[in-house]
Amino acid sequence: MKKRIVVALGGNAILTTDPSARGQQKALAHTSYYLADFIEAGHELIITHGNGPQVGNLLLQQQLSATDKNPAMPVDTAVAMTQGSIGYWLENALVDELKKRNISKNVATLLTQVVVSETDPAFQVPSKPIGPFLSKEEMEAEKKQTAATYVEDAGRGFRKVVPSPNPIDIVEYPVIEQLVENGVVTIAGGGGGIPVVIKNGTYYGVEAVIDKDFASEKIAELVQADMLVILTGVDHVSINYNQPNQSELTNVTVADMEKYIVENQFAPGSMLPKVLAAITFIKENNNGKAVITSLENIKNLLEEETGTIITA
Repeated sequence: MKKRIVVALGGNAILTTDPSARGQQKALAHTSYYLADFIEAGHELIITHGNGPQVGNLLLQQQLSATDKNPAMPVDTAVAMTQGSIGYWLENALVDELKKRNISKNVATLLTQVVVSETDPAFQVPSKPIGPFLSKEEMEAEKKQTAATYVEDAGRGFRKVVPSPNPIDIVEYPVIEQLVENGVVTIAGGGGGIPVVIKNGTYYGVEAVIDKDFASEKIAELVQADMLVILTGVDHVSINYNQPNQSELTNVTVADMEKYIVENQFAPGSMLPKVLAAITFIKENNNGKAVITSLENIKNLLEEETGTIITA
């Protein structure tokens, strides 16, 4: 049976060890090989994606070349720029994969604005890592040139952090619905969306990055998706991770996951946002289903419903 599915791509689906345009295009060709299975199975597909490394690198390039006559662009504009570049790569890669399967399907990338609140507490506590990992020496050198905040991230070095407010609304969600209803595979909400606030009925960009899993949930909620699929680096979410009694979660309920959250089973900067987004989607759409799994497990998900599947 045809379903409307929102798939949120993790960073490893776009950027591997080669940050060049060619390297990221190669990664997205690999990603498209798996995504095409949803389309071949007859489902309506909306694709969202992260942009943490890309927007961070772009901001760094902007800062290094900035002059009075050629100033660096702000974060919201950088998010829009990476929505365009990643969407362009993904769109072409997916069309090529569909041609190989003799599937004629239009694919479109939609610049997506996401409404946040000016009073969101996140603006007082920057927390969302963007850009490359830096050594302590590199971080100290960067801090001398910018007022940015840096934190140690996952034991792999220091990264710049910016505010990460919660999404309230998706400006273009009616357009996403129209595209999908007309058979267009839609790439939207890239990088969590362009963060905007509303003042006197007008949208204004703000210096922030929205978590792509929360933005993906909001899109799935508003377009009344049947399923939200959040892709990550593992086939299943686990409890007691990296311990002798590690256990993979398969079919679980919202109540199960909320209990595990209380037990601090999920890392705040890694799996927790994905779990919270999945829970929110189920609560807003009681008949919906949320799945957290890997890109490589998509075929098994479609054929055997394997992965971490969360229901009410």
